[in-house]
Amino acid sequence: MIAFILTFLLSLFVYLVLTAGSGNIGLWSASELTAGVVLSLLTAAVARNFLCRARNYRMANPLRFLLIPIYVIGPFFLEVIKANLDVAYRVITLRIRPGIIRVSSDLKSDLGIFMLANSITLTPGTITVDIDEHTHDLFIHNINVGEGEEAAPVIRDHELFSIADLPRWIRRIAE
Repeated sequence: MIAFILTFLLSLFVYLVLTAGSGNIGLWSASELTAGVVLSLLTAAVARNFLCRARNYRMANPLRFLLIPIYVIGPFFLEVIKANLDVAYRVITLRIRPGIIRVSSDLKSDLGIFMLANSITLTPGTITVDIDEHTHDLFIHNINVGEGEEAAPVIRDHELFSIADLPRWIRRIAE
């Protein structure tokens, strides 16, 4: 029940922030408030285990949600800019050596691995192909694989230039 209430309150808060300023009851209209409550109830019914999986309420901490925009605007955005410049350089010079590498990030939570896999996929020149469910290693197709990297059994996250700081930030948010 706590998971349902927390998810309801979070989804209602997000809804109210996104629809603020268009009503006559404070910042919202009566129909918007009704729609917000109904949609938040539906969202809480479907996704109540997102915040409180296995009775762990760590993602219900509002400070963790404040770290997400900082992560996106800060280190993730910088990695995307560096990757864009690298891809442009490789396209112009034709120095492309694609390959699939195995990366170990040492992240333990499903949310952390999910965030890292999506961050890698959103970074130009890389895409997450698969995730090993037992070791949580990611298989990444990279536009340029260094000499001998594809033969290495596992590459640590700090050795791969395009995701160097991302696992540390994701660990702060999700673990």
